[in-house]
Amino acid sequence: MSNLRLGDIIDDYCIKCRRLTNHAIVSMLGEEVAKVRCRSCYHEHMYIHEQIPPSKKDLKKLELFNSVLATVDPSAAEIAPAPADLPETGLAEEEVPAALLPAAEPAKKTRGRVKKA
Repeated sequence: MSNLRLGDIIDDYCIKCRRLTNHAIVSMLGEEVAKVRCRSCYHEHMYIHEQIPPSKKDLKKLELFNSVLATVDPSAAEIAPAPADLPETGLAEEEVPAALLPAAEPAKKTRGRVKKA
């Protein structure tokens, strides 16, 4: 960013429009842009360097992930092999334990009368 002045037009993420729009420079600290005004909605806000802030939903997911990760003891954790990594057992389909089979689909509900065979 060279030779920026008050009133120059730059791109930034507008927190009110929720999109990347043209902004006019409103204030500067030294050679750094401090505040900008959106040219679409005229909302004035801090210059955020065209960075889209993470949503509250993403922040909650990250917080939850970090709290779960903090409770896990890395020395006690064992990684289970993926199904492709499991050795072939050579068992027929009837002999395979139910825990290894995919879950069955639930029965479909019918409307009205049930046809009798």
